Amino acid sequence: MASGSAVMVDARIQAAVAHWAPRFLAQGVDYNDFVRTTATLRYWEEWLPAWSQTAAVHAALAREAEARGRRITAGEAFVRAALCYHFAKFVWFVDLNQHRTAANLAVTSLYAAHRLLDPSAQRIETSLAGARMVANLRRPARGGRAPLVLLLPGLDSTKEEFFSWEQVFLNRGIATLSLDGPGQGETGYTTGIRPDYEVAVTAILDALDGRDDVETGRVGAVGVSLGGYYAIRAAAFEPRVVAAVAIGGPYNFGECWPGLPELTRTAFAHHSGARSLEEARDRAYALDLAPVLPRLRRPLLVIFGRQDRIIPPEHAERTAAQAHDAELVMYPEGNHVCNNIPYKYRPLAADWIGDRLGTVEARERTA
Repeated sequence: MASGSAVMVDARIQAAVAHWAPRFLAQGVDYNDFVRTTATLRYWEEWLPAWSQTAAVHAALAREAEARGRRITAGEAFVRAALCYHFAKFVWFVDLNQHRTAANLAVTSLYAAHRLLDPSAQRIETSLAGARMVANLRRPARGGRAPLVLLLPGLDSTKEEFFSWEQVFLNRGIATLSLDGPGQGETGYTTGIRPDYEVAVTAILDALDGRDDVETGRVGAVGVSLGGYYAIRAAAFEPRVVAAVAIGGPYNFGECWPGLPELTRTAFAHHSGARSLEEARDRAYALDLAPVLPRLRRPLLVIFGRQDRIIPPEHAERTAAQAHDAELVMYPEGNHVCNNIPYKYRPLAADWIGDRLGTVEARERTA
């Protein structure tokens, strides 16, 4: 390379920025952090170390604030640290030891935030096929027995990404259970993706059974991206799930394979336990709603963005057309999961599920 010539930026960095920048910001990553952290990157190998360094800055700010008794300031900084550690590794598999270190730091940072900002938050553990499954339970401030929504991650999201997402429901009096299911987050350390995700939902609801602070007999399920597929399966097979919202989810994930970003294909291979991309592609076809939708008898809201470049919009249209009781909201300007317009899709999803679960706000409005 000639002296002074420009260094080409790794296509994987370009893809990560192009596809997911709105998601980072919607979940709470500071815009300035995003620009500073990504601006100087040239090689994909630099992604995790750079984001981990940004995360460490916020973790240090959190510890300093806590030492001064500034609990809110510290808690907010720990949330930012958790997000940055999470996004450091979310589709990065160059070094699995570094990946696990960042994942563990995301977990511990978020629990530090819970301790300071929401001490009533609880870690829930149960077993699934001999493996440990983990979720985070948070309850609204108003107290009493609250309706419950399951927040289901997608392929590369985890419960550590959901603090601000949870707050949308908590503000409406709905308790949240953010689940790391098979192949996701901490649970994914020892499990792979399962097409029959409803088994995880059944297991976690069984673990909550008998509590007097959340309603476990009638719950909602809201899933993002591949989590939209999981939410529909949960509503079709688990009778305690009485309504579902699928945001940016596929009808058949295998059909999406040719158009998926390289990083997404690699992530699916990792989380599904496939030994090759060819095997991963074959496994992706098992994530199919065709045999599921005929047995779905619960109300379904499908939210999608017409500008989605990961899952084709036709998948949302097929899902809604074949469901028994479905409403499709297609935002013309929306990207994948509509994370470029969170102020539109998030209130819609929370209000819709609240109406089906009978929140205090919903009851007062219809009284």
